[in-house]
Amino acid sequence: MIEFRKLRLRDLTAIEEIERASYPTPWSRSMFAGELAKPSSICLGAVDSASDELVGYLIISRYVDAWHVMNVAVAPSHRRRGIARGLMERLFEATARDARRGYTLEVRVSNEGAIQLYEALGFRARGIRRGYYTDNREDALIMWREPNSNERAS
Repeated sequence: MIEFRKLRLRDLTAIEEIERASYPTPWSRSMFAGELAKPSSICLGAVDSASDELVGYLIISRYVDAWHVMNVAVAPSHRRRGIARGLMERLFEATARDARRGYTLEVRVSNEGAIQLYEALGFRARGIRRGYYTDNREDALIMWREPNSNERAS
């Protein structure tokens, strides 16, 4: 069973391991520590309750008009089990009272699985950031979700 909770500094090693397994240009430990310390960030973890192992995380920052999804990752051995969806749904619950802010994120145009998940959660494509990713200059799809959108996948 997966449980969701706030990330802690003691999670940094596990976060780094998942991050390195998930992205060609991983965030540094100090970047994660900075987000964990920021009052304007929400940092959620997905924990396997049987092993107490961190298996996924989500980092989001609050801006004037939007919540910016900065980083979402799930350990390779736990992917395709609804963990990223669960993290996003917990985020929407935690921010539900904030009717003024929508949600935005960037995703690689080649990441069809993530794009499908975000669309199922109510995000819509709003533009392209050309050459956004530094490892291969791949474009990023900019996605947006309206505040308190109740769209769900069937």
